[in-house]
Amino acid sequence: MNHCFVDRDVTPVSTWLLAFPQARVMRRERLASLPAGEPVILWVRYRAGEALESVLPAVALEPWQLLVLLADEPDENVIVDALARGASGCCNTHAAAEVLQQVALVVENGGLWVGQSLLRRLVGGTSRALAARSERPQRVDWATVLSEREVQVARLVAGGGSNREVAEQLSITERTVKAHLSAIFEKLGLRDRLQLSLRINGVQI
Repeated sequence: MNHCFVDRDVTPVSTWLLAFPQARVMRRERLASLPAGEPVILWVRYRAGEALESVLPAVALEPWQLLVLLADEPDENVIVDALARGASGCCNTHAAAEVLQQVALVVENGGLWVGQSLLRRLVGGTSRALAARSERPQRVDWATVLSEREVQVARLVAGGGSNREVAEQLSITERTVKAHLSAIFEKLGLRDRLQLSLRINGVQI
């Protein structure tokens, strides 16, 4: 996977090239010059005081491109707006190189990176909102392909529980929770915790 950092100027933050030494750095208006068909993550910087619509509309995503918003001052409303506009994730502009590499790994594999605190709020909020919106019994056909323990883990995670909280509640290790989640995602054809919450709460994805 190639990496391209997009900003209004071409002076990179030091951690960008530390994370990806071969990455390109280019101005927003130069995006059209990227080679067609080249798999790439576009790391688009969102500076403090800018309007998000002035940053992202210039990015016309192709099927081979992924977008991660780099926010100077991350804000949950901005993150949610960016995701709605097609971003695969959002993190701090000045995140450590190791974090950027982890973000890349997640989005390359079809995941969503928004940070644990926001992810938990989104998952928990989705669960509560869907439950309040419908009084009909929830379908549980998804549970038929999971083991009893995987069903327990899935319900707790879909309710917004962290791996640690799930582990403590079920008296198992966090490593075991991660193993169960991997199996759950594979069996249900899901990518991340948000999709799991939607599926368990009756939204077909």
